[in-house]
Amino acid sequence: MLKPAQWRIVTILLIGGVIVAASPAFAESSEMEASGALTKLTRGAINLATGWVEVFKRIHETSLESGSAAGLTWGLLRGIGYGFIRTAAGAYELVTFPFPAPPGYKTVIQPEYVFSEDAFYGDDPE
Repeated sequence: MLKPAQWRIVTILLIGGVIVAASPAFAESSEMEASGALTKLTRGAINLATGWVEVFKRIHETSLESGSAAGLTWGLLRGIGYGFIRTAAGAYELVTFPFPAPPGYKTVIQPEYVFSEDAFYGDDPE
């Protein structure tokens, strides 16, 4: 098991590695691509941090549509599934932010954020 000081060193090395790996991508990219990478990094961090909100959001949504019993059962299951997907998408975007994958730094999940206006009430991703 690593000690706290060792975790700090590992974290610093990982962050440094990402910065070094991203340097050639930023050196050759246009200003628009750098902006896309920063957007992808931000989106990834937000989705990684807020993926758990999907659980409560889906419980509430399902309760409104089908009643409390459905909200506490089916809504809970939907929330856990959506939360896992949003958290995984956030982790993916956070790790791959220097690279334009998918092309144009487009989001890998719709809606982009759990709190988007179009993210409420019956908007299952396709």
